[in-house]
Amino acid sequence: MLLEHKSAVIYGAGGAIGGAVARAFAREGARLFLAGRTLAKLDAVARAISASGGAAETAHVDALDEQSVVKFIAEVATKAGGIDVSFNAIGIEDVQGVPLIEMSLEDFSHPITLATRTQFLTAKAVAPHMIEQGSGVIMMITATPARMGFPLVGGFGVACAAMEGFARSLAAELGPKGVRVICLRSAGSPESIADVLDVHAAGNSVTRDEFIASLKAMTLLKRLPSLADVGNVAVLMASDYAGSMTGTVANMSCGQIVD
Repeated sequence: MLLEHKSAVIYGAGGAIGGAVARAFAREGARLFLAGRTLAKLDAVARAISASGGAAETAHVDALDEQSVVKFIAEVATKAGGIDVSFNAIGIEDVQGVPLIEMSLEDFSHPITLATRTQFLTAKAVAPHMIEQGSGVIMMITATPARMGFPLVGGFGVACAAMEGFARSLAAELGPKGVRVICLRSAGSPESIADVLDVHAAGNSVTRDEFIASLKAMTLLKRLPSLADVGNVAVLMASDYAGSMTGTVANMSCGQIVD
C-alpha cells in the first residue's frame, strides 16, 4: 500500500472531492484525520472508511480560522506522532455564470480571498511539524481555469491561479527542509460540480449533458476526470513514488490543457 504508516489530514473531507481523496488514501493504508465544518458529512465518510477496514477520525474545524487550524494540527501531531500529508479541498464559494463586468467586487474577490486564506493558514500550521520530521507533503486542488480562459467563471479562475502561485512560492521555501508542495489541476469531475454545470448549461442554452459533452470534446482523451481519478492521482502525489516532485501541478485535465 502506497501510504502505509502515513498520517494524513484532509480539510473538506465531507465534500465530494475531499471524500474521494479520503477513501483513496484509506485504501492505500493512510491513517486519516478528517476536518470540516459539518460533522455529519465527515462522520459518514469516516464510517464508510472504517467499514472497509480503514482508520479515520473526524473533527469540527473551520479551515478559515487560524486558531481552529493550529489547535487541530497540534492535536493530530501529538496523537499520530507526526503528519505526513495535508490536503485542503474546501469549497471556495465562487459565483459563476455572471460576466465579470457585471459582477460585484465582493462576488469576484470572495473566492480569491477565501482560497488564499485557507491554503495559507493550513499550510502555515502544518509546515513546522513537517519541517521538524524532515518530510511531508502539502497538497491542494485547482482547476483548468487557472491556466486557460473560460468565460463566466468569475473569480474562480483567478483563485485557482493564486493557489498555484502560492504553491510554487511555498515549495521554494520548504523544499530545502524536505517538504513537498503539490497542486492537482482537474478539468472538473461532473459528479462533483452539478450546480456549476447547470449554470453554464443554462447560459449556453443547452442541457447539462450537452454541456458536459462539449467539455469532453475539448480534451485529448475525450472524457473528464472522475472522482476516482482525483483520488488515485492524489495518492500517487502523496506517496514516496512522487518524492522528486514539488512546486508543480499534476495535470489531471485529460488533455484539456497540454503542458
